[in-house]
Amino acid sequence: MDLGGMSVKRSHDAVLGDLVRDRGEALVRYGYLLTGDLASAQDLVQDAVVKVFVRVGRGRAPDFLEAYVRRTMATLAIDRHRGRRRRQRTEQLLADPSPVVDPEASTATRLDLAEALAQLGRQERTAVVLRFYDDLTVPQIASRMGLAEGSVKRYLANAMQRLERSLGPIDDPPRDDVVVKLSASRRKG
Repeated sequence: MDLGGMSVKRSHDAVLGDLVRDRGEALVRYGYLLTGDLASAQDLVQDAVVKVFVRVGRGRAPDFLEAYVRRTMATLAIDRHRGRRRRQRTEQLLADPSPVVDPEASTATRLDLAEALAQLGRQERTAVVLRFYDDLTVPQIASRMGLAEGSVKRYLANAMQRLERSLGPIDDPPRDDVVVKLSASRRKG
């Protein structure tokens, strides 16, 4: 490889190293929200980083790459859930009764939230994380998860009811996904 190619390689490696060093912990926390398991979250981050850097890593800004890694993580989490669901239809699996514990959680609120999220189904948890952590609208979540908007609304409503039973009343989020259309007569006056 010529010297120019090696400098591109070093630059690519430096960007990867910077992303993992500077944002790795935040990416693992995000993965934990999606999976409910620390080991699965770490695997999810690793798989997403590899996918992103193999496809688009060279010459991209770190902020772009982090956003792309997060999107890839959500997609991989959904795909893994669908694969597990398919396997469950054909295999008899025993449920693991051990509770999910985040060893890094330092406050009671985080522990309560982690426990409450662990009680949600995969689709509900993914919808909640995309809505409240990624701040996506219902149509964006539906597109990302490959579902109808009504299904996403149902998952969110069910999840919020279950979370409120565990955590107490939760303030309503802002309704930024509601579009208000004025009739022609109201626009003129």
